[in-house]
Amino acid sequence: MELEKDLLARQEARTLARAAEQAQRRLGEMSQAQLDKIVEAMGAAFTREAEALAEMAVKETGFGNVPDKTRKNRFASETVVAALRGMKTVGILKDDREKKVWDIAVPVGVIAAIIPSTNPTSTVCYKAAIALKSGNAIVFSPHPNALNCTRRAAEIVAAAAEAAGAPRGSIGCTSIPSLDGCRELMGAPEVKLILATGGPGMVKAAYSSGKPAIGVGPGNGPSYIHRSADVGRAMGCILQSKTFDNGTVCASEQSIIVEKEMEEAVIREGKKLGFYFLSTEEAGKLSRLLFKPTGGINPAIVGKSALTLAEKAGIQVPGSTKILVAREQEAGPTRPYSMEKLCPVLAFFVMDSEDAVLSRAVEVLTHEGSGHTFSIHAEDEGVVRRFAAKVPVSRFLVNTPAVLGGIGESTGLFPALTLGCGAVGGSSTSNNVSPLDLINIRRVAWGLDTAPQPQVTVNEDLVELLTAKILERLG
Repeated sequence: MELEKDLLARQEARTLARAAEQAQRRLGEMSQAQLDKIVEAMGAAFTREAEALAEMAVKETGFGNVPDKTRKNRFASETVVAALRGMKTVGILKDDREKKVWDIAVPVGVIAAIIPSTNPTSTVCYKAAIALKSGNAIVFSPHPNALNCTRRAAEIVAAAAEAAGAPRGSIGCTSIPSLDGCRELMGAPEVKLILATGGPGMVKAAYSSGKPAIGVGPGNGPSYIHRSADVGRAMGCILQSKTFDNGTVCASEQSIIVEKEMEEAVIREGKKLGFYFLSTEEAGKLSRLLFKPTGGINPAIVGKSALTLAEKAGIQVPGSTKILVAREQEAGPTRPYSMEKLCPVLAFFVMDSEDAVLSRAVEVLTHEGSGHTFSIHAEDEGVVRRFAAKVPVSRFLVNTPAVLGGIGESTGLFPALTLGCGAVGGSSTSNNVSPLDLINIRRVAWGLDTAPQPQVTVNEDLVELLTAKILERLG
């Protein structure tokens, strides 16, 4: 009898989870040097296939472009792996001699990892690296629209890991695209943690699974160009970031906010760089393309170039156009440009004062994107301090492209492709997720020498009597 697809998917998830549990027992006994060798081998193998995987991902999903996806793949296989070198994730992490407490790393076990269609190969390498670095096994669940490239990425890191000493089953990947299979994997008793990168529905399912989960909320980061900024440099940073892989990275800028006195300079510098400022009529045409009538983003526009978007919307733009910009003044469900747009499209807010800029930035993030990312371009450290104390994000970036700064390529943040949004964004962490988020800490605490000593009560009358008797005998 031929089994139905959902039953096959559920059985495959169970089988992979069980194999991963067996492999993890051996991984958990490995030394730091053994795990480091495995991670280095995975990175090297993935680097060799970085461009081929990028080509495969673009062809299968239709999102982004090959050069930038290649760069993302190398970021995962080179930059992330380099950051892991020297990081201690096994044994005693800390020995506090004064308090007599040891911190011992304990792997969480088997990790279920949900992979998005926007970053279907680089996320595999990144998550596999941080999982095995910390002694965990991992099973991937690909997005149905990126099944083949995700499975190929998983095959590459799995083969390299096994050749370097990892037990078979340390890295698994489902082959049957099924929501039932994904749920079965997340609910498998062998799975101890879920790493969820994807749409809001999938992240919510991860948090509703009854398992500990690290999820990522939507990005909708505003970028404030302050009057103290170098406007040309600021617009160059936004151009570099918003066009990177055609806007598919969630940390990318989604709007520009300026005070009225900066409006002319921003438009002037933007036009030099290929920003096209839409008329009201053109913005209306594009908005109908960007979002479905039900309010969700139209998947047909994700990761497409500005020229392609303009053509689809019936808008005539110069051939040099890199980013489409629409005027906006409010944020909310009836204001499509105030939401996350996974393509090179920006909202443009012009406010009357710095106070109004701060209020609008908070309003935009409260509507969508709380806890994720905000960027500011300014030379005035005072305004940076003021906004950093008020804006509800986990990554507050200064004078850098938001994509590269958010993932830790152009900043000192840990290089990561899973960016926690903290409690305000509905996430369990605000970190750029690293191996240290995938371990538990066992604390060994020794008794201290400062324990209170027993008190002795002295009977002074008895002491006086005994003293007198002793002196009498001696006399």
